[in-house]
Amino acid sequence: MAASLPATAVDWGGAKAHDLVLFYPGQGSWEWALTQSDHSGNEKFREGKNCKDCHKTEEQAIGNKIVSGEKLEPNPIAGKAGSLPVKVQTSSDGERLYVRFEWQSPPAPAGDKMDPDTAARVTLMLGDESVKEATRAGCWGACHDDLVGMASAPSGTKITKYLAASRSKLTRQGGGENFKPAGDLQQLIDTGVYMEYWQAKLNPGQPAQPVSGYILDKRHKDGTPVVEATANHDNGRWVVVLSRTLQAGSPTHKSIVPGKTYHVGFAVHENHADHRFHYVSLEHTLSLDQESADFVAR
Repeated sequence: MAASLPATAVDWGGAKAHDLVLFYPGQGSWEWALTQSDHSGNEKFREGKNCKDCHKTEEQAIGNKIVSGEKLEPNPIAGKAGSLPVKVQTSSDGERLYVRFEWQSPPAPAGDKMDPDTAARVTLMLGDESVKEATRAGCWGACHDDLVGMASAPSGTKITKYLAASRSKLTRQGGGENFKPAGDLQQLIDTGVYMEYWQAKLNPGQPAQPVSGYILDKRHKDGTPVVEATANHDNGRWVVVLSRTLQAGSPTHKSIVPGKTYHVGFAVHENHADHRFHYVSLEHTLSLDQESADFVAR
């Protein structure tokens, strides 16, 4: 195989560009999507239609409606944009997968900086057929009603992203701390029932800080990131590349192989936002060579 290339050496001019619209989700959760009284598309979703089947091309309108406080946002933030256009490209050199993001920062909203130390973050969440929620809704499958800042968040406890498979009980308010036994959780890991995440923490004029980990019973952060990240910032425009080896060599990171379809979701935190106050994508598919996937890394 050819030697791994630095991200700056990838021929991005030859990689197909996808112009996505990431949108503000407010307190929309996995449980909300499944509840008839809350989500008018609940029956279609339960019958098998995925989020993108109904809402592709509606992202900007959805984000504007939510950010205004008309729906799913009890505390609207003045001046916050409802959506964020992001260009996404993928490539591979046979040893690594590269994902390039490009976007223009929106005007800063009113209020204090939620995360004073980090101007922006871009995150990729990756799953496969082992994680049914990922196939239906991308990273939304790990977003529950009791997470930090969500409608059913418990007082005094910070619950991070998790998968329903890690809980012995799940209600409209989420799964709380009803964890399955450690042995059951390990069996889920052994059978690939987890989502991994890649992230770059960003500040203008500073190197990107890579972060990686996996999500099952909670968000687990790797001691040493398995991803690399590069970033350039110019006049408010970010260009960020995340990459990792195709063979991760870890039981909590998925090997990326030809002939297999993966399910991905993207998120961007902008203007020092934190937790749920980000912009998110609908679910997408990714492959090294399957032309039917949304993103094909060549």
